Amino acid sequence: MTDVLPRTPEGIARAVDLLRTGAVVAFPTDTVYGVGVDGARPDRLPALFELKRRPLDRRIPMLVTGLEQATNAGWEADERAKALAARFWPGALTIVLPWGSELPPDPAAGESQAFRAPDHGDAQALIAAAGPIFATSANISDQPDTLGADEVLIAFATDQDGLAAVVDGGPVPGGVASTVIDLTVTPARVLREGPITLAQLADVVELA
Repeated sequence: MTDVLPRTPEGIARAVDLLRTGAVVAFPTDTVYGVGVDGARPDRLPALFELKRRPLDRRIPMLVTGLEQATNAGWEADERAKALAARFWPGALTIVLPWGSELPPDPAAGESQAFRAPDHGDAQALIAAAGPIFATSANISDQPDTLGADEVLIAFATDQDGLAAVVDGGPVPGGVASTVIDLTVTPARVLREGPITLAQLADVVELA
């Protein structure tokens, strides 16, 4: 049975506890409801992908409160990343960072990782307490997005054991998927244009 948690400090704390045990938790973001696992538990990604009925080869971003959470986990943020984050985070920009040079990447993580800081208070509170979260949209793959806790429960009604909890942050507005910029190359390369335009990005960094 999926627990519905309030957006209170107690509800957030319970969600953090569940994430740290490896559970899959859903929560509101600035666009749609997301679902994720602890960023320190890449071993739980298969459970998340199974819940979504999503192919394992389709990688997902980490949600963070800021670049410091990414760099503390070993990813490299250069001056371009710092400038982009200062301008567009929290918000609709996903930044792909390379692994730092000191330690080898986790084999499950690969050589690069996408990061985004969602502009939503509940999501920020959860990530601040739990650390980075591997997250994707809280729906069955290729099905409509969910914009409320009730919609999340309906989407995963046949697999309530796979979703431990949903933080009920009320309705969210939906919206266009974030712009994605790859900083593993120079000049930077835009992989997907979304709410943040090429022109806006070009004001900050050189683009390919």
